[in-house]
Amino acid sequence: MKLSIDKEKTVPVYLQISEQIKRQIFKGSLGDGYALPSERNLAAELGVHRNTVTKAYQDLKAEGLVFSCQGKGYRVSYVDKDQEIFQSKPVNWEGLTKDEYAVFENEFDKIYSKSFDSGIISFGGGVAGREVYPPEEAAEIFENIFKSGRDKAYFYTPFQGDPDLRKEISEFLKTKGIKADPGCIQIFSENNQSLDFILSLLLKPGDRVLMEDKTSPDVFRSFELAGAELIGVPMDEDGMICDNLETVIEKERPAFICVSASFHNPTGAVLPISRRKKLLELSYKYRIPIIEEDEGSELYYDVEPVPSIKSMDIGNNVIYMYSFSLTMMPGTGISFVVADRNVIRRFGEMLSLRVASTEWTAQMVTVNYMRSGLFHKHLEDFRKNYRHKRDLMCDEIDKFADEYGLEYRRPDGGVYLWIKLPAGLSARKLLHETQNLGMTFMPGHLFYTKKARGNDHIRLNYSYPTDKEIVEGVKILKKALAHEKSK
Repeated sequence: MKLSIDKEKTVPVYLQISEQIKRQIFKGSLGDGYALPSERNLAAELGVHRNTVTKAYQDLKAEGLVFSCQGKGYRVSYVDKDQEIFQSKPVNWEGLTKDEYAVFENEFDKIYSKSFDSGIISFGGGVAGREVYPPEEAAEIFENIFKSGRDKAYFYTPFQGDPDLRKEISEFLKTKGIKADPGCIQIFSENNQSLDFILSLLLKPGDRVLMEDKTSPDVFRSFELAGAELIGVPMDEDGMICDNLETVIEKERPAFICVSASFHNPTGAVLPISRRKKLLELSYKYRIPIIEEDEGSELYYDVEPVPSIKSMDIGNNVIYMYSFSLTMMPGTGISFVVADRNVIRRFGEMLSLRVASTEWTAQMVTVNYMRSGLFHKHLEDFRKNYRHKRDLMCDEIDKFADEYGLEYRRPDGGVYLWIKLPAGLSARKLLHETQNLGMTFMPGHLFYTKKARGNDHIRLNYSYPTDKEIVEGVKILKKALAHEKSK
């Protein structure tokens, strides 16, 4: 809205203002409901007293050309001049939301977000410890990155990911028995994003998927939102039970098998090599792709690592997902997928539609850590640090586990304790009590594909909290158990 005034004219200034606004209303330049500038702002713009603008607006209001509404100021009106209330029909955003998101289960996310609240001891997260990467070292890495310069423009990487990073990852995979050239590797920011692209590309609504009957909510919720029908396969202390899996496959005809074979989240189970071979055998026989999530495989403490399913995959049936979230500097989000070259090419095409480029800084940080050898050095540091934290948490819990009927197996690696509560004790009620005392964890029902189960288990994470927080947090757990037992 453009206005001009001439203080030398004999026509009062307020009339000059109101007449110009009226002219623009009649010409259609100011539509019905148009919000006029506030009295203060227009007065400042025209260099007049605020009362002059107020008088002009009141003149227009008297003619029924504008109306005022408390808190909304003045608006153009083509309706009855007696109308004083701005009539509006707000969009029904809840009604527009897709059904699958309207009923989205977010309890896991709410508990996870408390991991970073001040004053809360969190056993609920699943992120890297803060002790391993010295700040001075990280600062030097960042300084070197920004000083080094590149032939290509800063902050840009190809859709498939930085070529140097894919080369380093290709070399890293050789240490795990996986042969994958850089052209078969796609960089993502985290495993959630990797899985989203896999399902967007390959899964059709109604497809059936075999997976462990308890797993990370991030995994099974992604499948559910993509329209999959989940078939939970029972587990024992060694992971997915494969004895009668062929019968299930012949009956259900699944489109995928999804498995976390090494230090499974939440149970910490490690799938024996015999079961890994069985899954691969079934994949080849029935032409079923396997999605293997393997981010915990480096975190072995008391056992030798078991070869990944991908390392035995001569038929190229396995889509391999790996994340550095537990072994790289906190906040450096890098994940990657190894798959058939045609699948990787399609990922690049999809990324070109969704993002301008893949994240640059985190990729450069990862390249520098891997190339310098610091990443492999810190892997040993992580194992030492996490082993210590595992033992500290277990030793503290063992002091009262028998008294309160807690059952668990000390894991050989990974970052979680999966604890069975005594009969009759609800994980939900226990969580409510510990949160009131300043500690949070994940109740077991959140990990079951069938939501009615798991209220007799809890998952505790020991990678993120400090030693002091572990000791204090376990004390809170004991206090909450005593409170529930006394009821």
